[in-house]
Amino acid sequence: MTDIDREEFDLALLEAGFTLAADKGWHRFSLVEAAHRAGLAVDEVRARFAFRHTLLLRLGRLADESAFRDDGLGGSVRERIFDLFMRRFDVFQQYREGIRAVLQALPTEPGLAVILGAATLDTMRWMADLGGIDRSGFGGAMRLNALVGVWGFALRAWEKDESPDLSQTMAALDQALDKAERYGALKPSPDRLMEEATRNTGIADHSLELET
Repeated sequence: MTDIDREEFDLALLEAGFTLAADKGWHRFSLVEAAHRAGLAVDEVRARFAFRHTLLLRLGRLADESAFRDDGLGGSVRERIFDLFMRRFDVFQQYREGIRAVLQALPTEPGLAVILGAATLDTMRWMADLGGIDRSGFGGAMRLNALVGVWGFALRAWEKDESPDLSQTMAALDQALDKAERYGALKPSPDRLMEEATRNTGIADHSLELET
């Protein structure tokens, strides 16, 4: 199976799985049902998705791939984090009702909550580094926890957001980032500060060239 075949395979199973979750609830469907719905061989599904929660991990990775794609991400730390989070929500939106079914099931499935919590923390580490947040020392650990909190607050808003443009989600994310910024949770890393200084120097030099 080529990489393209694997991607198409995974997308087909994700679509089937989350559609079933939306229709029946996260607890009430099986990967065999998802395989049949997607028209995929059960043995191949078993080889790639051993457990139902693997669907969630694969979706998380898909959302990360979309968020982390290097296509001119710029601006301040706050602007970067906002863009990264909204890119993830754009992917989640494609599986909206199924993900909502998962969120509703979390209180009764602590094992799943632990797995998703660990995956979310790992994603937030990448988000923090790509966004340019200082993760050094004890303060860095606190800032990472704050970023997890921002994501959780925005996720709860997204779960209830029925607007076509996710305006309520963006407003909640803005609110959470405002609070995080006030408490120093978006402190730029040394590399990010150097990058900003270099860019600002380049802009200043260019302005001087235009003036002369």
